[in-house]
Amino acid sequence: MKRMASQMLTEQRGSTLVLTLSDPASRNSLSPQASAAGLEALERAAADAEVRCVVLRGDGEHFCGGGNLPRLLGVRDGTPEPQIESMRLLHAFVEALVTLPKPVIAAVEGFAAGAGVGLVLACDLVVAAEDAKFVLSYGRVGLSPDAGATWQLARRVPRAQAMRMLWLPSPQPVQAWQQMGLINEVADAGHALPRALALADELAAMAPNAMASAKQLMNEAVVSPLREQLDRERDHFVRNLFHDNGGEGISAFLEKRRPKFSAG
Repeated sequence: MKRMASQMLTEQRGSTLVLTLSDPASRNSLSPQASAAGLEALERAAADAEVRCVVLRGDGEHFCGGGNLPRLLGVRDGTPEPQIESMRLLHAFVEALVTLPKPVIAAVEGFAAGAGVGLVLACDLVVAAEDAKFVLSYGRVGLSPDAGATWQLARRVPRAQAMRMLWLPSPQPVQAWQQMGLINEVADAGHALPRALALADELAAMAPNAMASAKQLMNEAVVSPLREQLDRERDHFVRNLFHDNGGEGISAFLEKRRPKFSAG
């Protein structure tokens, strides 16, 4: 009997869109269907003013086991084109996570492996359970990294650490990732999602236009000369100052009250 491929489930919780990669039997391995559904959900979220944050999680005890190895083995019986299309969808999903003009939070339980690590690194913030583990090590199955892992690691950790993560098969505990600055908060086992949702609620109270500017500026900063980045910061700052939310935020601070930001 042929098993169903993993799915990407969506659920709206207040102002937060929760995306759940679902195939617990395979530790929520990736599939083209899940990547396509995730990409579509993010495109809708970008256009929906009611969505202020996105939380990405795995169904059950694990976050994501990476690629489905039995499926990949079967792909070798045919031509490369189906796998090229599969990776196009996965990488479009990763790029959408990085560029979405809204905060994206990973809620990690159990294992994040292979491309699952790439998904974690593509998120803006990470809440991980105290017993979570992270492993890349594509070499032990004769493959090379995907899902943007090399792009992220090259910008965020020293090269020696990145190469160790990419080459060696030992899973890294959450404490190691926290020391490298790759995790924002460690939660009790089984409580990564509630903590991520609480963090999303905090972010949802901020001015969405200002949040989008900060994310865009950070994404551009890693490839921009200082002068260009300063010009971008000037343009964003002035635009946000003259936005209604700029006036509301400053007034609320001076009046010692909670601001009421618009979604526009």
